[in-house]
Amino acid sequence: MIVTNVLAGLAGVALVAWALLSALKTVVLPRSESSILVRGLFIQLRRAFNVVAGPKRSFAFRDRVLAYYAPLGLLLMPIMWVVMVLLGFAGIYWATGSRPWNEPLIVSGSSLLTLGFDRPSHNHQVVFVFIEAAVGLGIISLVISYLPSIYAAFNRRETLVGLLEVRAGLPPSPTELLVRYARIGYLDQISPELFAPWEQWFADIEESHTNQSSLVFLRSPNPGRSWITAAGCVLDTAAITNAVIAKPHDARADLMLRTGFFCLRRISDYFGFAYDPDPRPTDPISVSRREFDLLLVELQAAGVPLKPDHDQAWRDYAGWRVNYDEVLISLCALVVAPPAKWSSDRLVGDRSLPRIRRRTTPRG
Repeated sequence: MIVTNVLAGLAGVALVAWALLSALKTVVLPRSESSILVRGLFIQLRRAFNVVAGPKRSFAFRDRVLAYYAPLGLLLMPIMWVVMVLLGFAGIYWATGSRPWNEPLIVSGSSLLTLGFDRPSHNHQVVFVFIEAAVGLGIISLVISYLPSIYAAFNRRETLVGLLEVRAGLPPSPTELLVRYARIGYLDQISPELFAPWEQWFADIEESHTNQSSLVFLRSPNPGRSWITAAGCVLDTAAITNAVIAKPHDARADLMLRTGFFCLRRISDYFGFAYDPDPRPTDPISVSRREFDLLLVELQAAGVPLKPDHDQAWRDYAGWRVNYDEVLISLCALVVAPPAKWSSDRLVGDRSLPRIRRRTTPRG
């Protein structure tokens, strides 16, 4: 009997500690440290959603269903912690003398939720009641502070994504963006007007979407928008601008490109996607030379001034694209992004989604 009590008490303490550590990593720690509990919850929930909204269903249907994926995960997360704490303290009450089997559960639920309709039968258990009540209030406080920070980051992200529709259409296209800027005589202002704010955007996305990974799966209010296809459009626009357009080289586009592909790589590291961290400029990319040549035809027809050496332009563009090509396509698949030029349209057939797993070691 003594051995059983000790084991029940140790199991209860371990369960409570595990739940609190998970909450600490997820809500408090300002670092992309993954909690195995939260990760497991989102993986199993995603599998359930994939049964209903699998690759064979239409995008419109999948988008409607997957819109509930991240919010439901955020709702279940504190419930999981509360249940673990409730069961953990029930084990502690059992170990310290509460009987029969249902009494520890009743006392634990009353204490954790601060309902106060029951109290332990032994005075030495009162200290555990106070501790559990404090833990319950702490979890509630963490959740109250966590959700506003999540949606504040979401709103910051969606502001520029929404503004991109005015410039690049829906779905966003680098061709549409450059043609529109040329049409209104705004090509000379593309760096301060577009690249500068998006450099800041990528820095914010890297920090927020690795610290709070549920943001990756929060879908835009408009089904045709997605943060990842918007990112791909802006990165391609910068690469095309420096490689193709006949104007002085703009280092701000280079800085935005580096900020962008580092951002996408850090998020890919979090989910464990494989990619070449140091690709050669001549490595293959998902965009074909024929697609690139058709882009040149469209830009030329719209009056965009082009560099005369198209072969060199292709090499310059591919040399930039190779840095973010793999991670862009993988993240588009992960979030089931809406079809968009040169990003999510690279996914063909019933290609399965990447596994949502954590790398054991971060990549540089």
